[in-house]
Amino acid sequence: MDLTEKQQYFLDYLKKKIHQYGKAPSLRQAASEFGISHTAVSQLLNQLERKGVIARDGHYSRTIRLCADDHYSNQHSSREIPVIGQIAAGLPLYAQQEWDGTVTVDSRMFRGENLFCLKIKGQSMRNAGILDGDYVICEPRQYAADGEIVVALVHDEEATVKRFQLHKDHITLMPENDDFSPMEYQFNEVMVQGKVVGVIRNRIDL
Repeated sequence: MDLTEKQQYFLDYLKKKIHQYGKAPSLRQAASEFGISHTAVSQLLNQLERKGVIARDGHYSRTIRLCADDHYSNQHSSREIPVIGQIAAGLPLYAQQEWDGTVTVDSRMFRGENLFCLKIKGQSMRNAGILDGDYVICEPRQYAADGEIVVALVHDEEATVKRFQLHKDHITLMPENDDFSPMEYQFNEVMVQGKVVGVIRNRIDL
């Protein structure tokens, strides 16, 4: 079934928020940003569910899934991005040979060259909307601006996703979770391998 202009706009809004923050907005946030009531937001969700573009575990469930139904998929071009199983020290990401499958994404949203994907382990970036089991889409880079979320190779051994902070005499890799401590490194101990440009999750809360 075709979506109305309002339904398509709301679905695109959900996708944009998930791309930016790794999770869907709350009912309160969506209602505020659209200038409509919570009831109107709920009605839009019900309409999208009936048309098969989202699914919920139950009628009152706050957990929804975005469905890649045939109608919606046909309207959007897609591309496959390789998932890196292990980062090799000293090699740029586009030269990596260790792939662990691929993920399919909307090519209009992810247009960069040589993009790659990593699966997240742990909750150290939870407050940035990056959760255990998520996939992060990354743009290959060997530099970072202060405050960016990056993939960094530490001591040529361990790849980690953290917020990059540049200081005069050292680098700090900042977690986004108060249960984890910031880690300080000398410049020669960290190799930036990419910038995080998106997050993919199978389930989202609304």
